Amino acid sequence: MPPPIVLVVDDDPVILKLLTVNFELEGYAVLAATHGSEALDVARESRPDVVVSDIMMPVMSGIDLVIAMKADPELASIPVLLLSAKAQAADVRAGLEAGADDYVTKPFEPLDLLTRVEAVLNR
Repeated sequence: MPPPIVLVVDDDPVILKLLTVNFELEGYAVLAATHGSEALDVARESRPDVVVSDIMMPVMSGIDLVIAMKADPELASIPVLLLSAKAQAADVRAGLEAGADDYVTKPFEPLDLLTRVEAVLNR
């Protein structure tokens, strides 16, 4: 069975590398994008099993990415986890109301993030 494909989206190259390495070490195939618009193109082309996206990015935010994916019948079933420094209850609620399957706040524990990704993949 092929490894699950995760698309990681973050405009911070350090976070993007950290996410990539952590997922690769756990056996995931990793795709990367630096903003929501690029992630949308990658998702349409590659159909990842899950998307882990920052919220605050140039060009297209993570919230707008979730809304666009959930509005696209071909992408709507792909789970999306938002990963953000925006940790207020209203921010979390906005992310989940936009259609995100989970919301993880920064700083995050890599093992916790992996557990949460596995949980949405197993739903």
